[in-house]
Amino acid sequence: MLQSVVDNLAPERPAGPAKQAGYTPRVFAFERPAKKSRPGGPAESTPPGESGTPGGSAPAGRAGDNRFMRPITGMIPKLKPLTGAIARVVNPQAARHPHGPATPPPGAVPPGGAVPPAGAVPPPGPVPPGGPVPGAGPVQPGAPIPPGGPHPTAGPVPPAGVAHPGDPAHPAGTIPAAAAGASDTPQGSPGAPAGGVPPAAVPLGNVAAPGGPGASGGPAKPGESPRPGELIGSAWPPAPGGPDGTGQFPPPPPGGSWTFGIQEDSTPHRGRRIALGVGLGVVALCGLFAVIAGVQAGAVPNGVRVAGVEIGGQSRDEAIATLDEALAPRAKEPVALVAGTAESKLKPAKAGLAYDAEATVDALTGFSLDPARMWEHFFGADEAELVLAVDEEKLGSAVEGLEESMTVKPADGAVTFKDGAPQATDAKQGSRVDAAGAQAVITSSWLRTEPPYTLPTQEVAPEITQDEVDAAMDTASKVVSAPVSVEVGGQSVELTPADLATFASFEPSDGDLALRFDREGLVNAVVERTANLLTIPEDAHFVFQDGKPQVVGGGPGTTLKPKEVGEAVNVAARGDDRVAAVELHEQDPENTKEALEDLGVKEIVSEFSTPLTADNVRTQNLIRGAEMVTGELVKPGETFSLIEALSPITEANGYVSSGIVSNGQHVEGVGGGLSQMATTSYNAGYFAGFDDVEHRQHSFWFPRYPAGREATIYVGALDMRFKNDTPYGAVLQSFVSNGQLTVRIWSTKYYEVQTSDSGHQNVVETSTVKSNDPECVDYPGGEDGFTISNYRKVLLNGEVVKDETYTWTYKPDNPVECTRGGGNGGGGGNG
Repeated sequence: MLQSVVDNLAPERPAGPAKQAGYTPRVFAFERPAKKSRPGGPAESTPPGESGTPGGSAPAGRAGDNRFMRPITGMIPKLKPLTGAIARVVNPQAARHPHGPATPPPGAVPPGGAVPPAGAVPPPGPVPPGGPVPGAGPVQPGAPIPPGGPHPTAGPVPPAGVAHPGDPAHPAGTIPAAAAGASDTPQGSPGAPAGGVPPAAVPLGNVAAPGGPGASGGPAKPGESPRPGELIGSAWPPAPGGPDGTGQFPPPPPGGSWTFGIQEDSTPHRGRRIALGVGLGVVALCGLFAVIAGVQAGAVPNGVRVAGVEIGGQSRDEAIATLDEALAPRAKEPVALVAGTAESKLKPAKAGLAYDAEATVDALTGFSLDPARMWEHFFGADEAELVLAVDEEKLGSAVEGLEESMTVKPADGAVTFKDGAPQATDAKQGSRVDAAGAQAVITSSWLRTEPPYTLPTQEVAPEITQDEVDAAMDTASKVVSAPVSVEVGGQSVELTPADLATFASFEPSDGDLALRFDREGLVNAVVERTANLLTIPEDAHFVFQDGKPQVVGGGPGTTLKPKEVGEAVNVAARGDDRVAAVELHEQDPENTKEALEDLGVKEIVSEFSTPLTADNVRTQNLIRGAEMVTGELVKPGETFSLIEALSPITEANGYVSSGIVSNGQHVEGVGGGLSQMATTSYNAGYFAGFDDVEHRQHSFWFPRYPAGREATIYVGALDMRFKNDTPYGAVLQSFVSNGQLTVRIWSTKYYEVQTSDSGHQNVVETSTVKSNDPECVDYPGGEDGFTISNYRKVLLNGEVVKDETYTWTYKPDNPVECTRGGGNGGGGGNG
């Protein structure tokens, strides 16, 4: 049935105007009656085949001007094909005869005639082909028709368009084509006469023409109208009737009914009509629903707002333009974000955020059978979802940056002592941005709500929680509640609460606050408050007796172990028995006698001497320097520093002022002449085969030193250092004797050293320099300048292990002549 409706949605239009029969058939015909004209206004006509508002549109000033009613009034013309289709499904014959049914039901009275009394209708007889139908004359009222007798007929049906004079039902004087066409007379119907009578519709020949009683006669002549009372249609014999000559329906075909179940109000067929009506009503509603949905497809539902922008009732293009105008400026503004106590801003473009106005509007328009959509069109809607175009990669990267910048670090709790009393610093929770939740908040809130947007966070607990702080405060209060006595070596020392607060502290350890004491501080406090509690151990060292090195000292001492003292005080401070008992321990010296004796210091492995000058002051510095160097131990792998051995080079340490060379000038300075100690010590290490770590030659050459194989020192700038790279210890011995400074190295012979030089090369003679400086001092000059190279080979077990070259260039030591204001200077000082 539904398919029939669909197939007939486009209504059939009759080939030409048709006349309405002069009676109303008792069938279902879903046609809208013509509207009555309103008082004071013109009548509204309904064109054939249409119903509803003329022209398919609402009159001006009525519901069509209301935005809410516009969709309803606009769809009324579109429902007309649907009603016509329903009518054709209910009664196909009525659909083919729009002006009246082809088969009048029993009891219908044609205009101008009367219903004849019921009588027996004999079976139809054969109709001679092409010949006249013998007239039987009018049927008298109440006159019986004998069985097998002739049937009065009216002759053949005139063709369509033949005039019926005096017929008020056909003012044009024609018979509708639909009533006489061949389409109404299907061939081979059961029980039909030879002429082919349709089973579903009785020809109009069974109905008497208006104007008088039925009459007999021959076939109508072409162009001649039937006489009043004459039968119209095919040659069906009239049934016995009344005096008005009206006929009666023929018997139904075998096994069926002319009305296909749509009969009079008998009980068995009423249910069928109701079921059919309900079904057609459902179909009509579905069609109506689809039509309404189609009408609504082009507009946004009323009252719709998107991101606070009103677009309800607008067309698709209007809604897109409205959204762009309102949202485009807002989409460029940075978005304020809050995460816990942290704040930041997010640039939408860099975060890959954009809105899609077209997709947003498309989700609100277009054809949809969703009842909720239709409800929104009729009764209005609220806020609709804004569709975003999000670059997930950019957004993820931006949120990762927020995780770092908006992380609030937790604050660990702490306990300290101030003025002898414990104080607590409360622990604080931290937070970090929940990346997944942050993306959801940003995408669901952007442009929809006013910033700042609160991002979800995850708590970050501190390492030291508040519970640990509270526990540490209890311990701290116990520590300073009373003094602690330390008992050691038969003596007792009291540590007051103030002392304990000074030495105590709480340090984080594996999520806990651990009580610690300054161990060295406790030991010092105990030693200071006792009498001769400890003895200092004496390191073993080398001294020269009878010109040879001897190991002396190395006795043990007594000491307190800081760890033991700290632990004892810690336990006592936590408990009620506030006594800490500790013991004295023997302490060995850093260098024991046995250790030094095992170093192999037994023989002189190298020795070098340089001559003294006539300057006794300078010689005094060399004597003091020799004392400082003698006994210096250089263990295997250690480096000897001459500056460290001689320090401090001060008058308080026995040094005096003498001549030195500074910046190429001969001047006075404390420790003048110690460069000779540097040269002598350098050569001792040179011939011992030790590694040269640092040395620097003089600017001028002094003949008392080997050319190119000498050194100078200057505190803070120049040092002389060598490294003992042998497996034996080395002890230095120095002394001034017989006009010479001597340095010896005692050890075990390890290396063999071979040396040579290139001689003086590229000699530059001195020349007198004249100066008018007021502070100028005459200087007689020194040696010429030159370049020299020294070569050293160090052999171990006969194999060369070091092959070195040292090249140096001396400046000429020019004499100075003062031209004015100058005085005569004595002999130049030297390094």
